[in-house]
Amino acid sequence: MTARKSGFIVGAVAGAGVACAALAGVGMRMGTAGAAEAPVVRASMAGAPAFAPPPGAPLSFADIFEKVSPAVVQINVTSKASPQSLRIPGLEGFDIVPRGQKGKPVPGQGQDDDGDTPATPKQQSAGSGFFISADGYIVTNNHVVADADDIQVVMKDGRELKATLVGRDEGTDLAVIKVVDPKAKGADFPYVNFENQAKPRVGDWVITIGNPFGLGGTATAGIISAYNRDLQDSTSSFVNYIQIDAPINRGNSGGPSFDIYGRVIGVNSAIYSPSGGSVGIGFAIPADIAEATAKQLISSGKVVRGYIGVTIQDFSAESAEALGLKDVKGAIVAELVPGGPAAKAGLLPDDILTAVNGVTVANRSELTREVAKARPGETIRMTVIRDGKPRTVDVKSGTRPAEGALGLSDDDQDQGGGATPTPDKPATQRVDALGLTLGAIDPASRQTYKIDSEIKGLLVTGVKGDSDAGEKGLAKGDVLANINGAAVTTVAEVNAAVANAKKAGRTSVLVKIIRQNRPVFVPLKIAP
Repeated sequence: MTARKSGFIVGAVAGAGVACAALAGVGMRMGTAGAAEAPVVRASMAGAPAFAPPPGAPLSFADIFEKVSPAVVQINVTSKASPQSLRIPGLEGFDIVPRGQKGKPVPGQGQDDDGDTPATPKQQSAGSGFFISADGYIVTNNHVVADADDIQVVMKDGRELKATLVGRDEGTDLAVIKVVDPKAKGADFPYVNFENQAKPRVGDWVITIGNPFGLGGTATAGIISAYNRDLQDSTSSFVNYIQIDAPINRGNSGGPSFDIYGRVIGVNSAIYSPSGGSVGIGFAIPADIAEATAKQLISSGKVVRGYIGVTIQDFSAESAEALGLKDVKGAIVAELVPGGPAAKAGLLPDDILTAVNGVTVANRSELTREVAKARPGETIRMTVIRDGKPRTVDVKSGTRPAEGALGLSDDDQDQGGGATPTPDKPATQRVDALGLTLGAIDPASRQTYKIDSEIKGLLVTGVKGDSDAGEKGLAKGDVLANINGAAVTTVAEVNAAVANAKKAGRTSVLVKIIRQNRPVFVPLKIAP
């Protein structure tokens, strides 16, 4: 498993011979408001006082577990092992290569002296899942079955049944598998239902069932901590997570979270862990997203989403202040896909997108989710702020490509050829108000920093370390393309833009920086 940004970890696949991150959470019982004033209820047992549960707390989760646990399964996956997962600690230069059978050599492994060919290494891992239909469809996480060569489902009664992949979706980290074992032909599997209407409140009980550490059906309980958590990761753009504190551990991935009535409210998927260990914060994919995704995977084996062809960035409060747009939230257009739906409809770089089909969006994740709801060919009405004025732009939705095909660029290709020269030092000028030293982009600089010929602006040749620009990561080789939406190609234009911002009573400006031929918007404070 790989660590996500800011300490988020996709995980909870228990594995043998495979490195994988643990999905963990520490359960915490929290009192209700005013509990400190409530009298303690005591009962007498054999002369010794015993605490009774406070009002609102269930006497036991046993009835719920008994009702729903037969629908929860352990998922055992066999897949090809990477060399990294087979290395012995302390002997990083040596790989474990199992002996195979005589036959054609495996590429890169050669043959033993006796002619045996090492087999392709295999690894085993385990996760959780649950039946959503009597005919054998099971929901789990994409990362549980993504690389599976063989899938086995272990029932609560111990039966092991073969399953096959129906479809998986990287965008939500969800997958659907189906039992296809001849031994189960005609079986009527126990299943559970998603709950999309009567959602529990923050602070209400939640119970999770899964396969932690390969132990089999295990129940844990806690509370819902929050809704609408955004993990700020490209692979989670389509999920507004439920935060829960019920203990979730390695092997729980893909298992269900239930409300107090035994209805599925989420699918366990990730944790927050700055250190890799448990800090008691877990995340589940909400039931409405899980159910809609599962239905598409069952019907077509894939998920189809709307697409407009833009690269966007959060339009922060600081950015809004820099442009004099109080209380405006949304996403700002950094780039347009040439010939894409947005470009054809007339959207422009620097446009600020604030609503989709009348639904207000506060950031890029919300905008992405709203656009994704559209079917290809549908008209999406975008509410836009351009040059400080609102307008609407109708975009005909396309079909979103697979996640792996998005964001690809030729940044790593050799754009100059031959040796890279050292550029002559161009004439530069300092702009103390921004903490930058700027110069013209000459041919040598374009080759050194691999700046495309169509990119215009000023080359950043120095950054004052204790300036806002320095603290926000601006660096030598960046290109300053515009300030507050106005293109700049001379230092005089930069100074004029800063002066205009000061005159308008603003304390910062929004600059567009081009780095590795990709635009990034950065609000910069104006130094006094």
